[in-house]
Amino acid sequence: MHYRRLGRTDLHVSAICLGTMTWGFQNTEAEGHAQMDYALDQGINFFDTAEMYAVPPTAETYGTTETIIGTWFAERGNRDKVVLASKAVGPGERFPFVRNGNPRLDRPNITAAVETSLQRLQTDYIDLYQLHWPNRGANIFGALGYTHDPGEDFVHPEETLEVLNDLVTAGKIRHIGLSNETPWGAMTFLQAADGDRWPRAASIQNPYSLLNRTYEIGLAEVSMREDCGLLAYSPLAGGFLSGKYAGGAWPSGSRLAVFNQPSRYTTKNGEAAMERYVEIARRYDLDPAQMALAYVNHRPFVTSTIIGATMLPQLAADIASIDVTLDDEVLAEIEQVHEDLPNPCP
Repeated sequence: MHYRRLGRTDLHVSAICLGTMTWGFQNTEAEGHAQMDYALDQGINFFDTAEMYAVPPTAETYGTTETIIGTWFAERGNRDKVVLASKAVGPGERFPFVRNGNPRLDRPNITAAVETSLQRLQTDYIDLYQLHWPNRGANIFGALGYTHDPGEDFVHPEETLEVLNDLVTAGKIRHIGLSNETPWGAMTFLQAADGDRWPRAASIQNPYSLLNRTYEIGLAEVSMREDCGLLAYSPLAGGFLSGKYAGGAWPSGSRLAVFNQPSRYTTKNGEAAMERYVEIARRYDLDPAQMALAYVNHRPFVTSTIIGATMLPQLAADIASIDVTLDDEVLAEIEQVHEDLPNPCP
């Protein structure tokens, strides 16, 4: 396993991060424990979760993933071996079951979110506490355009940073991170931290894959110049880049079949690009999923690639992508597909 510095902190995290969002819905507690055991044995010291997990978010599954991680910590007694990341729910009408249906990134909400996460996780501190998405209208979750609302009531980043600073001072969180952020949001948080007045964002967790390289447009430069690396989520584009959905298939047990609905990746251009990437991998005798992960793993602005799996063999193969290096011919063909079908699934 390779390790990289998390922002400007003193933490070094594995280049592969264990994603956890299926535990408590698609995976049982025992399966979640088995995945954490295996990942730790493979040198992964970085786990990512969120208060809203498992997915899809419901009142019944809210917080269950953190609870599963907490019982694993309690049974194994190895909290000190893991760099643990979690997230606070941002605003949205999808969460009537979270804090009276009005989650915001303000003092009462963040304080309550951290306290309940600590209880579920059975720990005294969270290493990296992230804001799951902005507390304002922004072009995220597939929206490329931005519509400005001058009358929008949103929590300004400095107000959010003030409460996060108090939680760092109290020792309940060690560092902070952003998620589903834009260049304006990232730079606003980073500039507000100048002079050590507030905690400095150590990372940005955004989607990044062969089907969605929009992070490169503005945020990659932020990551490189500001030491605020990407924690790349959905690097397999919801499993599409494994090739299992090729030809329009919805295999039994897959996310599409379990959720019984298409995803942001079921687009005409997305499927066309996926088919071409899978063909490249097979022609070079590469596993399609490992090729897609290897591409993300070695991008200079990526701190860690977040992988998630429902079965141990799948997890093992994904972790093994850290040892895959793509040669110049493969990279050239990948770039050609990107030029022909750029960012088909933002």
